[in-house]
Amino acid sequence: MKKPNIILIVVDQMRSDCMGIAGNPVIETPYMDTMAGKGALFKNAYSAVPSCIPARAALMTGLSQKTHGRVGYQDGVTWNYENYMADEFAKAGYHTQCIGKMHTHPSRSLCGFHNILLHDGYMQYYRNSKTANGENHFYTDDYIRYLKDKMGIQADIIDTGLECNSWVARPWIYQEHLHPTNWVVDQSIDFLRRKDPAKPFFLTMSFVRPHSPLDPPDYYFNMYIDKDIPAPFMGDWADTEDKNRDGIAYNTSRGIVDKKAVKKARAAYYGCISHIDHQLGRFLQSLFDHNVRDNTIILFTSDHGDLLGDHNLFRKFVPYKGSASIPFFIYDRGNLLGIESGTQFNQLVELRDIMPSLLSFAGIEIPDSVEGKSVLPLLKNENVSWREYIHGEHANGIDSSQFIVTEKDKYIWFPYTNREQYFDLENDPDELRNLIKETGRRQRIEYLKKFLVQELAGREEGYSDGNTLIPGKTLN
Repeated sequence: MKKPNIILIVVDQMRSDCMGIAGNPVIETPYMDTMAGKGALFKNAYSAVPSCIPARAALMTGLSQKTHGRVGYQDGVTWNYENYMADEFAKAGYHTQCIGKMHTHPSRSLCGFHNILLHDGYMQYYRNSKTANGENHFYTDDYIRYLKDKMGIQADIIDTGLECNSWVARPWIYQEHLHPTNWVVDQSIDFLRRKDPAKPFFLTMSFVRPHSPLDPPDYYFNMYIDKDIPAPFMGDWADTEDKNRDGIAYNTSRGIVDKKAVKKARAAYYGCISHIDHQLGRFLQSLFDHNVRDNTIILFTSDHGDLLGDHNLFRKFVPYKGSASIPFFIYDRGNLLGIESGTQFNQLVELRDIMPSLLSFAGIEIPDSVEGKSVLPLLKNENVSWREYIHGEHANGIDSSQFIVTEKDKYIWFPYTNREQYFDLENDPDELRNLIKETGRRQRIEYLKKFLVQELAGREEGYSDGNTLIPGKTLN
């Protein structure tokens, strides 16, 4: 039997609630909705370490953060893992290709792919003039070279005036077809033309958007700028004073930002997602044109989310829904896996599950090193035991956090301050009420804390002695 083609679509910084099928009343995502609605949608998907580099390490290796060693954001650390997902596909006879964002070090590391067409977006570490020429993005980034070829040597990805972690938003200044989102799809369609016809293929399409800069083309910006977009969620625990005036900074991670600016940012963010969605529609048509649509399985996800002003927080790193919850669905147009159309799952999944899942879809043996779990038994409705919780974390100085999340609740611990939070996700999915002081919740909270004590025992941070949590330590 011919092996299926496998496509992994990864977007950057997309919240789980930003699809129509996820219940969002405003956003328009007809192609994502079709794929998720005709396939399998996982409603409890998480990024265990919600920032770009550790998330991608889990995705490409199938390892937990405890093993891959990236528990926070740190550029310039060499990638050198024993088993990569793309390498396993290549060894099994697949033609492998990545187009778009990798966010590895060195930047041109193949990580098992036969070839990479790279666009990592604006990367401060690699843009600095002190960066060695071989690692500077003007040298390594294929899209930047493409844009300069089309628009002249002076053209650059910063020409909109927007910053890569900012809530400031405006439309893309060049023609729509020159946008990085279009470029990823252009190159992916061209891969369908030039792929090895004698081999199945594994293609990763990796978009920089909807990560800032918030710069959708005019059409997509205008789709939302005058719409009544719901205001950010605001928990009873949120800082509503902002005494340090953090919100005035254009790239803040917290604080009170002007309401009009937040609405504009959310409109542009939605526009970036609808832009990706329409380009995916274009790509789906090309799968038909190249006669591979019905022998191709697609998995769609994001590396983490974006707070977008929820609880007066922005960007990622933190354990709250907007940051740590991600979209995760599988589309199998030819029904190669026998998925019941429109199936939705509540089981907890995370990025480390993608490698074993995709390998199992292709009938490829999963390396012993992999710590994630294939979702194939769930898709086949087999009676399998599944994880009770996911342990998540992010090192970020005094804001470092740890969390345990289940299908119905979440416990959060901040090691430096020893502050705790507990959310009843069944009745409060948007984490509006911190129930940590409710007497009736104490037994459940202690139950979840024991999982965290076990997960952190023996680790270098010193957060646990195996019996209790130890506060007062920070990890940068």
